[in-house]
Amino acid sequence: MTGASNPETPPEGLAGEPGTESVEQSSDVEYGVDERPPMVESALLGLQHYLTMVGANIAVPLALATAMGMPAEYQPLYIGTFFVVSGVGTLLQTVVGNRYPIVQGATFSMLAPALAIIGFVGTGNWEQAILALQGAIIVGGLVEIVFGYLGVMGWLKRYLSPVVIAPTIALIGLSLFSAPQVAAAQQAWWLLGLTVLLIVGFSQYVDDAHRVFRLYPVLLGIAVAWVLATGLSVVGVIPASSPAFVDLSVVANASLIQVPAPLQWGMPTFRTSFVIGMFAGVVASMIESFGDYHAVARLAGERAPSARRINHGIGTEGVATVFAGIMGTGNGSTSYSENIGAIGLTGVASRFVIQVGAVLMLIAGFVGYFGALITTIPDPIVGGLYVAMFGQIAAVGLSNLKHVDLDSSRNAFIVGISLFLGLAMPAYMGNVGSAAAFAEGVAATPVVGPTLTASVLPDATLQIVADTVYVVGGTGMAVGGIVAFVLDNTIEGTRAERGLDEWDELTEESGAFTSAYERFLK
Repeated sequence: MTGASNPETPPEGLAGEPGTESVEQSSDVEYGVDERPPMVESALLGLQHYLTMVGANIAVPLALATAMGMPAEYQPLYIGTFFVVSGVGTLLQTVVGNRYPIVQGATFSMLAPALAIIGFVGTGNWEQAILALQGAIIVGGLVEIVFGYLGVMGWLKRYLSPVVIAPTIALIGLSLFSAPQVAAAQQAWWLLGLTVLLIVGFSQYVDDAHRVFRLYPVLLGIAVAWVLATGLSVVGVIPASSPAFVDLSVVANASLIQVPAPLQWGMPTFRTSFVIGMFAGVVASMIESFGDYHAVARLAGERAPSARRINHGIGTEGVATVFAGIMGTGNGSTSYSENIGAIGLTGVASRFVIQVGAVLMLIAGFVGYFGALITTIPDPIVGGLYVAMFGQIAAVGLSNLKHVDLDSSRNAFIVGISLFLGLAMPAYMGNVGSAAAFAEGVAATPVVGPTLTASVLPDATLQIVADTVYVVGGTGMAVGGIVAFVLDNTIEGTRAERGLDEWDELTEESGAFTSAYERFLK
């Protein structure tokens, strides 16, 4: 099914630009990138997109606030700041960045180095901790701007075949299979299962009964499960100790208006070791975004992104990350895989929808009640979202293998080992527990440890290296992407075997993407 475009909407951006004809336009795309649904419909669809990523955009600030020991009275404003940053970052990306219909928000890849910094500063010193985080985030964002606008990420594209892209995107989808919202020992499986069944039912079984089921399966699934859990919590069927419990008191205690402002916590502080540690999170974020751009293009029925579009996307994410540092989130800005999964389920790839959702998120950042209400969504419902949407992303990643020779043992080996290590390394890092523990393990390793600590690296530098390895090693798509990249470019294989010839035919031409500056001059 393909929705009718607004006749007043000029054919610009992706599908409307020369050289970007979609060679794999999917019949499942309800609204294409340049199409504009009616405003009310766009508002609901935009809200749906943001509800899919609300778990991360709340989980990250709550994790940081808890680790820092931030007093409860400051936390609604802190969460609201994340909403504002997400809204601004999304508008930047969809207007002046790569112009893909992709939501921007808080990133888990920068959470590990942030927690390491907080641990160094000390729990309870939240004012000092958040200022240190701001400094590290701002510098990390500046480096990301350089990597993007100087073309570093785009330059790497020439060495990236579908053999590399497939496991990288698949690992984005598989990255949350062990998240607490999914695999917690005390999980309320009935609510998680209900959420999954509702989303699957609306999107796959009754989608032809009425277009409302096709367009809003995620929103409907969340709403039904959430209302049921709320009702059962109010009447006492669900005890307060259950992860399915909905506590409405946090809404009653919230303030109506709050005003997130630049430098609201004070002037950032800068420390070299913190900056280098945070850079590992920035690298992991860029690798994840690289895969996200290809995934969203595929689901939106567009050609694979050109190096130029990738550069503008990464550069804009760097700008949004600097903005996040100035606003005081203590975290950066990255593309959201949850949003991509929503596109796969609903077929709504409209850039306009994402922009409307971004405006709603901006407004929500200033309304204390909204942020408080969102925090009442139980973890099992968020886990159900992960199951339904991240499985879709994993499948999209693996579908890129249709461009390569699957009878080649070379390709099978690279994809297999990349996927395995992309799952195993984060599991190992999780068992290690922290960057500090990893550094201690390196120092205690026979031969390697004494050599490094005695003759090569001083203790401070060893900790920085350990922080970097720990963060990158704990990010599945970074591990899988790096392993696949190295093997694919060192093991002998023909261009046709690696899928590069067909990949080139599917990639948009460099001139197909016009920057915001070029569009302004026109």
